[in-house]
Amino acid sequence: MGYFGVRNFQGMRFFVCRLAYGGWRRRGYLGAHMAAMIEIINDGSVTSAKGFRAGGTYAGLKTQDDGVLDLGILLSDAPANLAATFSTNKVLSPSVVLSRQRAERGMARGVVANSGCANCCVGDQGLADAAELTALAAEHVGVGADDMLVCSTGMIGIELPMALLRQHIGNVSLSAGGGHAFARSIMTTDTMHKDLAVSLDIGGRKVTLGGAAKGVGMIHPNMATMLAFVATDAAVEQSFLQAALSRAVDASFNMCSVDGDQSTNDTALVFANGEAGGDEVTAGTPDAEAFEEALTFVCQSLAKAMVRDGEGAKKLIEVTVNDAASLVDARTAAREISTSSLVKAMVHGNDPNWGRIMMALGKSGANMEESKIQIYINDIQIVDEGKAIPFHLDSVVSAMASSPDVRLGVNLSMGDASATAWGCDLTEEYVTFNSAYST
Repeated sequence: MGYFGVRNFQGMRFFVCRLAYGGWRRRGYLGAHMAAMIEIINDGSVTSAKGFRAGGTYAGLKTQDDGVLDLGILLSDAPANLAATFSTNKVLSPSVVLSRQRAERGMARGVVANSGCANCCVGDQGLADAAELTALAAEHVGVGADDMLVCSTGMIGIELPMALLRQHIGNVSLSAGGGHAFARSIMTTDTMHKDLAVSLDIGGRKVTLGGAAKGVGMIHPNMATMLAFVATDAAVEQSFLQAALSRAVDASFNMCSVDGDQSTNDTALVFANGEAGGDEVTAGTPDAEAFEEALTFVCQSLAKAMVRDGEGAKKLIEVTVNDAASLVDARTAAREISTSSLVKAMVHGNDPNWGRIMMALGKSGANMEESKIQIYINDIQIVDEGKAIPFHLDSVVSAMASSPDVRLGVNLSMGDASATAWGCDLTEEYVTFNSAYST
């Protein structure tokens, strides 16, 4: 079963809404006044939605180990409306370049993905190999090559081993139950595959959204190493689907960071094939609001799972900034705190050194007045009006040490905008692992 931030709520129905904790407001996932009822599907995957099949195989791109997969395909049985976002890094994998070109049509049948090789910084051969890989996958599943996208992740500077891919592409067996295998096939340094599925009622019909993602290092997306895929059987108008994905990415993947490094291969794709039936979801309707809430929930759950599984990570850091002058300010401040190496080290050591939070706030560029700032750690207030207030040190240390999640809350008292960002602690294991990644 995939691992994601809300796994304890599988099979339960709940509302996504604003929540109140202590003296500061920790908004729900979406900050919505009231959301659609979303049900998390037990053991769900990217193929939980109708009309999607997937699979994975071992092709020799990674060191062989028990159960290792490194080549996967996700396919819609019918043409699907497509939304996509990609890395904004100036250095891009040819796999991203090709997929971005094909995504401009707004429709696709599927994607072929490999792990173990980023297909990046390899010259013109990279684009030729990406095109050939989509052609091989398309021939295998019986669709046109232009209907397939490609994603690659792994070591930069190494050409795709096309001989191995030609040899093994036919071993990818697609099935409606193959979502977990697909999620495993895109893993690199991940310690577990990350997937989930949710369902909700739209227009009197049950629709499903399934998702899969990978990435535990070089994670600081700005769509935008991170890959995310969502497949839904809802009928969704393409321009709204693209807008909804862009907003969902801004509130999820773009708000998570493991190490502050943006990948050359970041990609997020949503396929909507309409197999659930019903009228097409269009912007400005209650159905559109419900769909976007579900999409954002899936993206945020996957984003949190990536951060929780960050290389060497022991703790998830959730930073919520409330009462900012604007959404841009709230997001900028929250992300600056979650990315700070000093804050990450502070959390690792269970050290409530709030001056590091204040430092990160100050350099973020967000509008603020020092005398208005309040800071909380795990709902315990430690700063008011920009100054320390009496608190029981051992209680805060104990609260940080006893939980795998550390919540940092900030009230700027400048407006009514809020945002949440996610990061992880900085550990000795992260430094050790990345000091010898290629050797």
